[in-house]
Amino acid sequence: MKNMRTNKVVFTILTGFIIISISSCERKLSDEVKLANYPNNPAVYIDGFSGGLQYLPFGGSKLDAFTVDTQNRYAGSSAMRFDVPNVNDPTGAYAGAIFPDFGGRDLSGYDALTFWAKATQSATINEIGFGNSFGENKFLTTLNNMRINTTWTKYTIPLPDPSRLTFEKGMFWYAEGPENGNGYTFWIDELKFEKLGTVAQPRPSILNGEEKVETSFIGANPTLTGLTQTFNLPTGQNQTVTAAPAYFTFNSSNPGVARVNDQGVVIVLGTGNAKITAELNGVKAKGSLTIQSLGQFILPPRPARLPANVISIFSDAYTNVPVDFYNGFFAPFQTTLGGADINVNGDRIIQYTNLNFVATEFKNPTVNVSQMTHLHVDFQIRETLKPNAFITIQLGDFGANAAFGGGDDTSGQFKITTPNLSSNQWISRDIPLSSFTGLTGRNNMAQIFFISSDASSGNQSTVSTLWVDNMYFYKN
Repeated sequence: MKNMRTNKVVFTILTGFIIISISSCERKLSDEVKLANYPNNPAVYIDGFSGGLQYLPFGGSKLDAFTVDTQNRYAGSSAMRFDVPNVNDPTGAYAGAIFPDFGGRDLSGYDALTFWAKATQSATINEIGFGNSFGENKFLTTLNNMRINTTWTKYTIPLPDPSRLTFEKGMFWYAEGPENGNGYTFWIDELKFEKLGTVAQPRPSILNGEEKVETSFIGANPTLTGLTQTFNLPTGQNQTVTAAPAYFTFNSSNPGVARVNDQGVVIVLGTGNAKITAELNGVKAKGSLTIQSLGQFILPPRPARLPANVISIFSDAYTNVPVDFYNGFFAPFQTTLGGADINVNGDRIIQYTNLNFVATEFKNPTVNVSQMTHLHVDFQIRETLKPNAFITIQLGDFGANAAFGGGDDTSGQFKITTPNLSSNQWISRDIPLSSFTGLTGRNNMAQIFFISSDASSGNQSTVSTLWVDNMYFYKN
């Protein structure tokens, strides 16, 4: 997987020279101001930059990845050349930049961004599109994983809803990392917005077209993901782009319970059920989110121990150590779903469903808890208890080599059974580390498991849905 950070670095290109701009100033307009008509210039790069266009690389990218090439071109006198660096290249981890026109353009008369492209090898460009201007990127549109080869080919990125683009600044952007560790070069030419008239059959989706149901609470702010728009192109190919939330019109069956803002954030306001659906340019989007709000969320008691005496794995009361994951999804044996999914007014809660076992892992680096005396954890069981209910907490230490395996790992378990459990209320446990039988090492702690199945007896606990908060080690 190609990792790329997109921080802001500003360059302006004028007649072949690169001028570094230390700062820039942009006037912000009120949403209530009626904007004047803006130029509808469709050209981005046709034998050179169109008027007002700038080159702004992402921070951490190869700053000079873009150049003008007069030798390799599809038409005219020049093309855009992009040199993707090798892995560990000191000039940058990847190639990526935006090409904005901060004066703004009216693109409402077009239905696609088109260009010709080729590369020195077959490759997959991670992200490419328009609508990125280092601002709010309200109408960001991205074509993910675009395949490119060694022959000039025309590419089309449909505009999800052209009527929204009356004042757009982001004309073009891309981000691409090495292919299998190796850099390469690709070219783009005749880059422009067009009115093709043959971009057809719009099929928008939210949540990747799934019908989801989510338990929530007043003050929670889940974000809608998987927002896409699919069109059929003149070639007969279906092209799907990721579309910003502002393209969509969101609807709630019960606005008193939940509604959605234009950033795609669901705002849970009351108790009850609300079904969130959407439209894009008058076409109903596939997929929905049903919010089942249980009302006010009751948090566990806030920890009051001194930070100097605590090593925190998961708690909003302390600074946590680096965590690799809250759910390792150890297929095919694990059935547990979920992770740090609940966020109520900034307070995060781990939610696990269909629990059999699950691990929180913090191995990069491991944690030395040899001076700690206890593990604290708050958890809540979200179903009616039955006689065979239990929760087993297991700690795992990776031994002297600080790595899984190698013959020096140790682990220990602490089992909590029905007499000490209850439903739908927070249970706070402070467990002496000496109670984790079998755990002989504490210098390279790396795992905390929650287990509701007993491998030795074959018994399965009735605990299926579990909330977890405030996991930390401490010393008295």
